[in-house]
Amino acid sequence: MKNGHDAVRQLRYLPAVGSAHGVEVLDFAALRRMDARRLRMLPQRPDFHVLALIASGTGDHEADFRDYRLTEGSVVWIRPGMVHRWRDVDCCDGPLILFRPGFLAGFTAAQATAPACWQLDEQRLPLALSAAEHLGREQVASARDPRLASAALLAHLLAALLLRVLPEAPARTETVPPGDRSADVFRAYRAAVEEHFTEWHHVADYAGALGYDVRTLTRATRAGAGTGAKAFLDQRLLLEAKRLLAHTGLPVTGCARRLGFRDAGNFSTFFRRQTGTPPATWRAAYGTDDASGT
Repeated sequence: MKNGHDAVRQLRYLPAVGSAHGVEVLDFAALRRMDARRLRMLPQRPDFHVLALIASGTGDHEADFRDYRLTEGSVVWIRPGMVHRWRDVDCCDGPLILFRPGFLAGFTAAQATAPACWQLDEQRLPLALSAAEHLGREQVASARDPRLASAALLAHLLAALLLRVLPEAPARTETVPPGDRSADVFRAYRAAVEEHFTEWHHVADYAGALGYDVRTLTRATRAGAGTGAKAFLDQRLLLEAKRLLAHTGLPVTGCARRLGFRDAGNFSTFFRRQTGTPPATWRAAYGTDDASGT
């Protein structure tokens, strides 16, 4: 799927010299040095992951129409395709880990549904910063001396860092039967939605493609994301609709076409049902100044 957004910077993963393994560790000070023009404050859409830890300071961040206040212990995780901007990180310090989508395989359902920003307590933050520092040392060493390079080692250290910082999943009241594969089913469904949501708007389409029935997908999605399969699909479609309306000059008919709706009327009905607001009205409140609402 192509997601060209007129008012959004498309950021491609460009590793530093010697950092050829798909992961790189920077910090906010380096971000500020590299971005003298302060382009970080404009909407941007990376094709890679950005994991940030706030070791000290305060700031503000926006991701997909939600504002987050950053304080000591904040964790920010921007996934590929998210539209975000660093509203104010002039006083923030801490590590920034950039990694390619395929670098760390086997995300769990909890990792897949983690929020864009959450808070670590004072016991977990030092451990997370130590894990990030270890990853950074190994990444620098591998860049300086190819004999020390190990993609597997870097992947394990990144996985350890993620396990340390991930928010705790709510306790499940039901007992998981032996051999339960709901997490695998949800991961497969989530990946298929990400690939096909502009083409397939019905859960039955995914059930047929993945070899499960609709009820299986619904149970797995409810266990993994806390919502049904249809609601999960609709929310993904709605998010992209908001991105297009807010960050491009496409008319509503163009947005409808981009998202696979037969006509603007069907798209407007869907958008109004999800938000309570017509697309043009929502765009006027949140979109770009030069975007057309026709």
